[in-house]
Amino acid sequence: MNTMYHCAMTHGGKFHADDVFSSALLRILFPGIEITRGYMVPSGFDGIVFDIGGGMFDHHQSGAPVRENGVPYAAFGLLWREFGPSLVGEEAAQRFDEAFIQPLDLDDNTGCGCPLALAISAFNPCWDSTGSFDQCFEKAVGMAEEMLRQQFESILSRQRAEGYVRDAYDSAEDKRIVFLPKFAPWKDVLMGTEAMFVIFPSLRGGFNVQVVPLEDGEAKCPFPAAWAGEPSWDLPRISGVPSMSFCHNGRFLITVSRVEDAYLACQIAMRSSIRRTSAV
Repeated sequence: MNTMYHCAMTHGGKFHADDVFSSALLRILFPGIEITRGYMVPSGFDGIVFDIGGGMFDHHQSGAPVRENGVPYAAFGLLWREFGPSLVGEEAAQRFDEAFIQPLDLDDNTGCGCPLALAISAFNPCWDSTGSFDQCFEKAVGMAEEMLRQQFESILSRQRAEGYVRDAYDSAEDKRIVFLPKFAPWKDVLMGTEAMFVIFPSLRGGFNVQVVPLEDGEAKCPFPAAWAGEPSWDLPRISGVPSMSFCHNGRFLITVSRVEDAYLACQIAMRSSIRRTSAV
């Protein structure tokens, strides 16, 4: 971050998801920043002004920015456009804007309705309450800050997973079957590779084996139809895999007790797929 901001200002009174999440983002970006609320920006104010005042982070003036897809920016989106890439990188920042920020920006500009925006709005004092808008604002910002921190940690965790999964794929003896000693998000890495199956430890014990999908979501090599949804006590006989205890009806996931059986199930599925293709 090239500039450290120590203070910021937004509008007072009733608050919305836009100014709440903007404040939460600024507190993550600039720990210790003091955010004040009011109805007029003091002359010579030396800090970030957002959602008020007509500056670069206010979307209420004529000619306010609009995204290429037609979604208008609100203060949260404008702040994210400026500072988001430094937190999570350009590509992840764009994805987060599309998935999380744009619905809030659109709601703030159009009133179209957004569940998260409604949840934040509920923090405002009721009409017959003696509660303080500023105190309620602080509660809402606290919740929004925790939510954003979790979102950012999830994004950064997925970025860390990319190298972990790539190493597992590169070291696999058979590139069609990838073993992960510990589960990590793998789809973004493996969908465009030779990989057909991923093996990883199950939280319930044993191992899960999941089919790698194609870009359109279709399974590269589904498990045999004869296994789908069959009872655990009969699956070893039906499948020929001694420790198999579960096969999802969608044929994209199985569970086994032993890792050698996980590899065996993948090999059986690939042979079955070859036979089906040959028959066609």
